[in-house]
Formats: sequence, structure tokens, C-alpha cells
Amino acid sequence: MRIRIVDAFTDRPFAGNPAGVLLLDAFPDDGWLQDVAREVNHAETAFAHRLPEGGEADWALRWFTPVTEVALCGHATLATAHVLHTTGAHEGPVRFATRSGVLTATPREDGSLTLDFPTAPLAPVEVAEGVADALGANPLAAFDTGPNVGDLLLELADEKTVLGLRPDHQALTRHSRRGIIATARAEDPARGYDFVSRCFFPNVGIDEDPVTGSAHTALAPHWSARLGRPDLTGLQASPRSGRVRTELRGDRTLLTGHAVTVIEGDLLA
Repeated sequence: MRIRIVDAFTDRPFAGNPAGVLLLDAFPDDGWLQDVAREVNHAETAFAHRLPEGGEADWALRWFTPVTEVALCGHATLATAHVLHTTGAHEGPVRFATRSGVLTATPREDGSLTLDFPTAPLAPVEVAEGVADALGANPLAAFDTGPNVGDLLLELADEKTVLGLRPDHQALTRHSRRGIIATARAEDPARGYDFVSRCFFPNVGIDEDPVTGSAHTALAPHWSARLGRPDLTGLQASPRSGRVRTELRGDRTLLTGHAVTVIEGDLLA
């Protein structure tokens, strides 16, 4: 079967967040799916198969890190939609049946794709003892992001602090279900983004994720409330880096970005 590596939330190769994508006839057993994800060894590998016509979704979709299945993933959904459209396997908006409900990806005229995801419910929480030491910075505020995302969102003093983080990844595992989202307001919005973030997910085998769509379902409501606008652009400042355009629509968040296929080959096992 064909396997593809797609860089998501970027318009150029070797940037953004790489994801493996496999289009299947049906889902094999979970052990095989996990083995493939471990072999691909990117933050996520997406597996999809076509569903019968007339239902609420067009394709079933699951996401695996190298160590576990996750409930929600933005960049691998974007990568899968990109593969469906560039290979002619699907035209127009595509509806995915997932563990987080039906998610839609809609192609745009500029070649980007817009994902329709559930907005993460933010709940203020106290900053637990040890968080600042594990992260390497003192948070201004902390929020739980709900069951689908499962992260602790931490607002930091400024962009420079976010960029300079050198966290203790092992220590971070004690403070969230999935990981930590560190964020701050952009120092200079004229650079084309409104807020900056970095995401650390050691609990699922990813010390730092390059660009995290699901995290932006929490970043969008947080910064839209702070900045007073529903439409924003976030820069995830990992070494690979990428940008996510967000639009807050109540209990739904739209995430827009480009994707590029960089590798295509045959899976023989």
C-alpha cells in the first residue's frame, strides 16, 4: 500500500509538522497500526478508510503517535485531507468520523485547507507546584483544555520567554494528561502573527511537537478573548516552525493551513 509523509501547516518542504498518511480499505488490528506509527516515528501517523455513502461522514480517521492512539490531531487531519485531494481520492469538503466526532476539511482557492474542529473548553486552574521549575519559566495564568485536547495551557510573560524555554520533559509528564502548551502575545504583530506558542508532549512520546493543530483549538479562544478578534494567526515556534490561521466560531474553531507531500512510497510489511 502507498504511504506518504506530508508536512502540514507549511507551504514548503522540511518545515511545519510531518505526518504519515495511509489510505486503507479498512482498519487492521490496533497492534499493526501502532507498529506502523512507531516505524514512521513522526509525531502522528494518520490512517483513513472510505465509509459507505449516505452517512454522516465520508472517511473514518484515526491518529497514532509512536507510542499511543490520540483523540484529536490537527496536523495529521490536514495532511490526510491534503492526500485525499491531491490524489483525487476525494473532491470538495471531506467529513472525517473520529474519536472527537465528525471533523470537516474544506479546500480553499489558495490551496490551503480549513479544518472545522471543536473549540477546547478552557478552565482556569492554579499553577501546580513544580510546573515553573519543569518548564523553566513562571506562568502568568494556567488553563485546563478539556478532555479532547488534554493539555495544560500556560500563558507566559512575553514571546522571548516562550522562544527561550528549555524544559525538563520528564518533569513535565506529571502536570497534564497529554502535555504543555506555552504561549505569549506576539512581540510585533507586523511580522504576521498575533501570538506565539510551543508544545511539549512527553506523555505521548513527543518532547516538542513542531506545529499542533489541536492546541490551537485552545489557543484560539484564549487569544481571541485577550485580543478582541475572532480571526488570528498563531506562530508555533519550534525548530521546524509553522503558522496556523484560526477563526473562533463559538463551540467550533476553524484552523487553516497549507500542506506539502515530501515522501511517497510503498509499505511492504
